[in-house]
Amino acid sequence: MTRRVTVVTAVHGPSARFLPDAYASLCEQRLPGGWEWEWVIQQDGTTDEVRPYVPDDTRVSFGQGRPGGPGVARTIALARAGGAYVKVLDADDRLTPGALSRDMAVLEAHRTVGWTTSRALDLLPDGSTVGFPGDPDDGPLERGVVLDHWKRNDFRAPVHPATLCVRRELLVALGGWMALPASEDTGLLLALDAVSRGWFSAEVGLLYRKWEGQVTGQASHVDPVERTARMAVAEARARALADFKWSYPAGPAGTSSTA
Repeated sequence: MTRRVTVVTAVHGPSARFLPDAYASLCEQRLPGGWEWEWVIQQDGTTDEVRPYVPDDTRVSFGQGRPGGPGVARTIALARAGGAYVKVLDADDRLTPGALSRDMAVLEAHRTVGWTTSRALDLLPDGSTVGFPGDPDDGPLERGVVLDHWKRNDFRAPVHPATLCVRRELLVALGGWMALPASEDTGLLLALDAVSRGWFSAEVGLLYRKWEGQVTGQASHVDPVERTARMAVAEARARALADFKWSYPAGPAGTSSTA
């Protein structure tokens, strides 16, 4: 029986031109026997700007919806996600060869790990890449370590949420991505960290494109009033989840597991 990993991509008009590059990086992935990927693309909007860039491939599903931001687009895309695992791929980014198989190998081998991340490099307009120091060690991330680091380092997580791969049932249990105008992926990462062990792969898994139109490069993204509010909500959610003592995987009779 074939098993599946779902790659979820939110896209809007300005980033649609990068979809062919993202698709090429998906086609380079080599999965273990009995596994296949599907690509669920969700447009944040209903214009005609995106569809021309969607590949003609039976493994690719394209949907549209009213604008609500990338978090809303990704969450609504879960209605079409049939995989046991959900991998994030932003429309303007590229996976590196082997990224999917490394994520799946960890999640298949370690039952108590709910999610994985990996090292990311910035992909600059001239095609060069830039890395940064300070990545955690290769291996498991115990519950709470992401929130602690994020809080102590001016709201900077030790791992990149754009590299996330997560068990579908855990993602759905947490409600998908946060309903925030930005940092919705960090909010999800902090929630996952509150309830489940994670994993960091020191091998590069993502090329994170830097370009003039990206949402995180806009002035509104660093507006101090909004940023403070986003961080407050994301932190409050993570701490509330931790206080409830619910964890993944659940223990017998619905109790929390401490494994």
